[in-house]
Amino acid sequence: MNTKVFWLSLIVIFISFVGGFLLANAFNRTELNDLRAENERLKNSQEDKNSVNSQIALSDEEIRRKIAEADQNPNNFAFQKSLGIALYRYATMKQDTELLAEVARLLNRAVENNPKDYDVIVTLGNIYFDIGYFKKENDKLQKAREFYQKVLEQKPKDADVRTDFGLTYFLETPPETEKAIVEFQKSLKENPKHEKTLQVLTEALLSQNKTEDAEKYLAKLKEVNQNNPSVSHLTTQLSQAENNGQK
Repeated sequence: MNTKVFWLSLIVIFISFVGGFLLANAFNRTELNDLRAENERLKNSQEDKNSVNSQIALSDEEIRRKIAEADQNPNNFAFQKSLGIALYRYATMKQDTELLAEVARLLNRAVENNPKDYDVIVTLGNIYFDIGYFKKENDKLQKAREFYQKVLEQKPKDADVRTDFGLTYFLETPPETEKAIVEFQKSLKENPKHEKTLQVLTEALLSQNKTEDAEKYLAKLKEVNQNNPSVSHLTTQLSQAENNGQK
C-alpha cells in the first residue's frame, strides 16, 4: 500500500488502575491516529518512544489475569467492554498485535451481547485497522471496514470513522485509491475542515499524480492548520511531483 499517513500531536497520557486493570481516559482515538501516523518518522527517535512506553508498562501477568477474569464472566457486557477498550488503547500504544488479537476476542464477545453498542463496534474496527496496518494484512483491513460500515449505518456523518473507512482502501496492497478518495470526499462534505481527511486526501491524490487537485486540498489543509506537521512533507512531495511532470 502507499505511504502511511496521519500527523503527530503531543500526547499526554494519564493512566490509573481501577479494579486492577488499565484505564486511559485521556487517550482518545485522534491521539492514537496521530501516534500511528508518525510511526515511520519516529524510527530515528526511539529514545522518545521508549520513554513514553516506559510510563505505561504493564506486566503480562497483570494483563492475563484480567483477561482470564473476563473469560470467567463472558456475559458481563460492561466488564468485557471496559477491559477491552482499555487494553486496546494499551496494545495500540505498545504496537502489540498479539494483544490486539486477544482484545478483539473480548470485544467480539461483547458485541454478541450488545450488537448495537457504538463504542464497541468502533473499537473493533480500530483494532482490525491497527492489526492490518502493523502487519500489512489486507484481510484485517477488510474486517475493519465491515465494522466501520456498521458504525456509519448508525452515524453516517461521523467524519472520523468515514476517513478511517476510506483508509482501509488506501492502505490495502495494492491500494484501491479511487474508492478511498470517494470516502475522503464524503468526509469533507460533513466537515470541510477535517484535518486528517485533508491530509490523507492530498496524499492519495499525489499517489495518482493528480497534482492540481492535491495542491487544492493541501492549500485547504494549510488554511485549517498551517502548523500541521504533515504540511512540510506534503509540500515537498507536491513540488517533486510537479517537477517530475515538467520533465
